[in-house]
Amino acid sequence: MGIQVRDERHMKALTGLSQAQFDDLLPACSDLYGATQRRHDEAGVASGTRRRKPGGGTKGQWPTMTEKLLFVLSYDKTSPTFDVLGTQCAMARSKANETLHKLSPI
Repeated sequence: MGIQVRDERHMKALTGLSQAQFDDLLPACSDLYGATQRRHDEAGVASGTRRRKPGGGTKGQWPTMTEKLLFVLSYDKTSPTFDVLGTQCAMARSKANETLHKLSPI
């Protein structure tokens, strides 16, 4: 589900970036997110708190990095309340808050 981008104008309104700029930013963010996830997984294994293998468990609302980056950039551009963001993305406001704070460092 998530945020649907209809055309170039809609992309610019949501993120402030053109589709080409977004596509250029995506690989760097993907690499950074992957590195962050690996560090988090390794820390869980080292501390003994991890219950599943990396990659195990339920998948999130947005399985692709494109959707994750679009979520963060649209929040940064438009700054909606978490009630509005949750409604736009079909999730509870607490989950919108949690997801945004997890993804924002990328």
